[in-house]
Amino acid sequence: MNMSNKEFWFVVGSQFLYGPEVLEIVDRRAAEMVDTLNATGNLPCKLVYKVTAKTNKEIADVVKAANYDDNCCGIVTWCHTFSPSKMWINGFVNLQKPYCHLATQYNLEIPNEEIDMDFMNLNQAAHGDREHGFIAARLRMPRKVIAGYWKDEEVQKRLGRWMRTCLGVDFSRNLKVMRFGDNMREVAVTEGDKVEVQAKLGWQVNTWAVGDLVEVMNQVTDAEIDELMEVYKANYDIATDNVEAIRYQAREEIAMKKMMDAEGCKAFSNTFQDLYGMEQLPGLASQHLMAQGYGYGGEGDWKVSAMTAIMKVMGENGNGASGFMEDYTYHLVPGHQYSLGAHMLEVCPSLASARPRIETHHLGIGMNRKDPARLVFEGKEGDGIVVSLIDMGGRLRLICQDIHCVKPIMDMPNLPVARVMWTAEPSLTTGVECWITAGGAHHTVLSYDVTAEQMKDWANIMGIEFVHISKDTTVEGLEKELFWNDLAWKLK
Repeated sequence: MNMSNKEFWFVVGSQFLYGPEVLEIVDRRAAEMVDTLNATGNLPCKLVYKVTAKTNKEIADVVKAANYDDNCCGIVTWCHTFSPSKMWINGFVNLQKPYCHLATQYNLEIPNEEIDMDFMNLNQAAHGDREHGFIAARLRMPRKVIAGYWKDEEVQKRLGRWMRTCLGVDFSRNLKVMRFGDNMREVAVTEGDKVEVQAKLGWQVNTWAVGDLVEVMNQVTDAEIDELMEVYKANYDIATDNVEAIRYQAREEIAMKKMMDAEGCKAFSNTFQDLYGMEQLPGLASQHLMAQGYGYGGEGDWKVSAMTAIMKVMGENGNGASGFMEDYTYHLVPGHQYSLGAHMLEVCPSLASARPRIETHHLGIGMNRKDPARLVFEGKEGDGIVVSLIDMGGRLRLICQDIHCVKPIMDMPNLPVARVMWTAEPSLTTGVECWITAGGAHHTVLSYDVTAEQMKDWANIMGIEFVHISKDTTVEGLEKELFWNDLAWKLK
C-alpha cells in the first residue's frame, strides 16, 4: 500500500466568544503543533491542519470534505478552547472516517506567575475537551481518545499506531480477495457470510476457477521464470538440487500475481483439495507473494487471507512482520509449555529470524503430483499477537491473544516447514481454554508489529466484536464477557 499520499486531518474546536486575538493565537498554535508532530518521525502519515472550527457549518463542511477525499484516512480533533458541542452534531452524525480525539493542551505546565483569567480563557482544553467528548459519547460514536501532552513521545507514538490502524481500515474498505477454487471440504471455520463481510468490512470476496489459473500458468515464459529465479537467489538460500520444482513454483507465483493484479486483488486463498491441472500446491509461490504484501489463507480461508493483508498494511513500513499461521502441536512439559505454529508450506518469510532456505520435500496430502518447493526457517523471538476473525452467525468476532515467541527449543531436523514457537498469555493451557471457549479458529494471523490495542481500535471502527486474551484473562471471566457480549450484540 502506498502511504505517501495518505493523510489525516487536524480539526481544532473553538468559538467566537473569545474575540479575534484569541482565535489568531489558536490558529498559530494549531499550525505549530502539526508541524512539530510531522517532524518527529513518529507519525506514519502527514497530519494536515485544516481549520479552527467555530460554527456548525464549518464542522459539517470539513467532515463532508473528509468523507469524499480518498487520501484522508481519518480526523483528529482537539479543543484548544471551549467549543460548544451542539455545533459538532451535524458533522459527527455524518462522519464516515475514523475519528481520534486528542485530549491535550498547548502548555505543559500551569505558569504560576502568568496565570490569569485571560490565560484561563485561552488555555481551557481541559474544559473544551470534556464538552467535546460528551457529544461523541451521546452520539455513541466509535472513537479513539488519546490523552497527554502532545510533545510526549508516547502520545505521539500512540497517535502513530492509531494512524496505522486507520490505514488498515482504509485498505480493508477497498480490499478484493481472489479465491482459487473453494474451501477445503467439511471445514466449518473457513466459512462465513461474504455479504455481511462486505457490508461491514468492505471486502469483495470472489472465486476464480483453478483451470483459469492453470491457463495463465501455461502462458508464463521461461524468461519471466528466469527473472524471478534471480530474485529467489538474491533473497533465499537454495538448499535443493530440484531446480525444476523451484521453477514450477515461480510459474505459479507469476500467474497468481498476474491474475490478482489484473483484478486489483491484494489477498488470495487456495486449497490442496482443488489443484486440478497443477503439479504442486503453491508453497514458495505463496510465501514470496506474502513477502510482497499479499494476504494468504490456506484451505480456502479467505477471512484469514484478508486479515493477513490488512495487518501487513498496519505493520511497520506497510509490510511488517505479520503472516498466516496455524497452531499445529503443543509441548506440554510442566514449566516448559509451548505451541508450535506452522503450516504445510505457507508461512510468510517476514516472520523469519534468519535468511530462509528453499527446500523440496514430499507432501503426502492433497492432489500434489510432484514434491513442492517451500521456504524453511525458524521464526523470530519477541512479543506478538495472534488474531482470528470468525463468523458467529449474525455478527463477526475478532479474537486477539498476546503471545511471546521464542527460539524453538529443539532443531526438529525432519520437519521441512517454516515454524514459529511461542508461549501464550495467561499461560499456554489456560490460553488454549480461553481460545477454544471464544471459538477462535485454527488459522490465525501472527504479528510482531501490530498490537492488541490496534486490533481493538480496528474492530471498534469497523463495528465488530472484539475479544482480547491477555495476562489478566481467566476462563470464568471470559465466559461472563462472552455471555454479556452475546446479549449486547443481539440488541445492536
